[in-house]
Order: sequence, then structure tokens, then C-alpha cells
Amino acid sequence: LRDQAVLFRASDHADGLEVELMRRNIPYRKFGGLKFLEAAHVKDLLAILRWADNPKNQVTAFRVCQLVDGIGPKAARAAFAHLEGQNWNLAALASFMNVNRGADSATWIDLAGLMAELTNPTREWCGQIAAVRDWYTPLLEARYDGVAARLSDLDQLEAISGRFATREQFLSELTLDPPQASSDRPQECSLDEDYLNLSTIHSAKGQEWETIFVLNVADGNLPSEFATGATEKTEEERRLTYVAMTRAKTQLHMLAPLKFYVPEQQKFGAKHVYGTRSRFFPDTMMPLFDQSVWPSEFDPVERGLAAPAAKIDIGSKLLSSWD
Repeated sequence: LRDQAVLFRASDHADGLEVELMRRNIPYRKFGGLKFLEAAHVKDLLAILRWADNPKNQVTAFRVCQLVDGIGPKAARAAFAHLEGQNWNLAALASFMNVNRGADSATWIDLAGLMAELTNPTREWCGQIAAVRDWYTPLLEARYDGVAARLSDLDQLEAISGRFATREQFLSELTLDPPQASSDRPQECSLDEDYLNLSTIHSAKGQEWETIFVLNVADGNLPSEFATGATEKTEEERRLTYVAMTRAKTQLHMLAPLKFYVPEQQKFGAKHVYGTRSRFFPDTMMPLFDQSVWPSEFDPVERGLAAPAAKIDIGSKLLSSWD
């Protein structure tokens, strides 16, 4: 894997890939931007879900409480103690009155309402991340820079959550280390282990790999939608595309998605918009590439459809076991 790299225009384009790599226990090293699940805003949102899943989780409780302005470590400990006295009923957060005078009481009350909603046994998993985002987005906008990219990360996280049937299953597939463990910094892989390289195109300048995969070769992504209004910016995007293509020593794969699925839809929802191949690759250039479509239209295994089950005569097999 060390001789292979996946390149992308923006760091959030690789969010879904990073989650899949972690699920499959495939090590990777990322150049340019934090690893998806190590970004502070992603940890914040996952901490809220994890606290709803286990009210006794002190690490996540401290992180969530301190998202509210005016709540420090002392007040967070007091809130956790109050919760213990209320038999770990997260709805009881609303009755915690020993909040610092400078605390944002309205946000705290809204947090109590959110946690009560998330812990309601009749509340379906679908839509829970959307509810958390409604509460968390104003805090994100006030707390962090690069808001647009961070909101895009949360879009990706919400889209990924639709693959799981329950909150418990979703959280068990992801890891959320305590803040002290990672300090919101990407971890380097050991030089003795194999790993896949992930990199933004900007960070790939001056480097080469045997095989390159370039993600999202579609208008709006490459070139970026923010660069298409001016000729100078579009030409800079063209040069950036050239940089991506010339990082490959032997093999180059340009991946253009046919569909972009719309976030915030029900599980197994199929709402989507069609992608448009990057303007940098017009039809006149396509004969220079070997073109293929995945999954194959005629291969049920590649399309994710169950293969026809083999017919087994269970009665005969049981009888033969007594011979």
C-alpha cells in the first residue's frame, strides 16, 4: 500500500474513505488536514451521541458539558455529580442550577432537551444526528474557523450514519478517543507497517507514488465550485489537476462519481443528483483513457446484490450423517 496514494481536492472529500479504512482496520497516513475522526468538531458531535448511549461515560460528559459557554471543568464535574444523584437520567440536566453565572443557560436548557430526546427509547435512530447538528451548529460557528469545511464534514458523517440500523452499531464502528489521547492531531503510522497514503493535491506537490487514485473528478469538486467564477482561478485548478496526474509513476486512476447522494434522508434513501465529469476532461480526451464503470451493470456481486442461494437438500444431508 505504501506505493499507492489517494488524492483529493479538499480534505473532506476523503471523509467516507477514512471511515471505511478504519472499519476495515487498514492503516493510512494523511497529508493535509486532520484525519476525519480526529477533527475536534467531529469528536464533539460523536461525544454527544456517545453520552446519550451511556450517561455514565464521564469523558464524553465532560466534553459535552464544556461545549456550553461558561461551563468549565468544575461546573462539568458538578453537573455529572448531579446526574448521578438523578439515577443517570439525562433529562435531569435541566434541573441542574449550579451553573456559573456567566454560563449560557438557554443553550444548557436546550442541551438537556436534546439529551432527553436522544435517550427516549421510542426515538428512532434516523434523524438523531440532524437533531444534534441543530443544537451544535451555532456553537461550531462561534468556536471554530473554517466553518464551511467543518459543516461539510458533518454532512459526510450524517450520510455515513445512514448505513447503520442503530446508534449503538454506528458508534461501535467508530472510535472516539479521549481528547488527551490524540490532542486533535493526526497520528503517524509506524515505518515498519504498511499503510495507504491519503493526501490533498496541494500537499502532494513534490511527491510521487507508483499508483495514484484521484477522487471526485467532477465539476464542483475539481475544479472547486469556488473557483469557477474567474478565469484565473479556473486555470489554477487546471494546474492543480496536472499536479495530481503527474504524481503517478506507473498507474493513474481518475474517479468521477456518477451520483452524489443527498444527505439528511431516511435509511436506504435514494435521493441523489447526477455528477458531471470535470470540464478538464472533455469528450475529445476520453479516448486517451481506459474507461470503466463500477459496479458492473451485469455483475450482481459487484452491485452488492445477493448471489442466488445454492439449493441444499437438508434432509438428505442429515440422513447421510447417520450412515
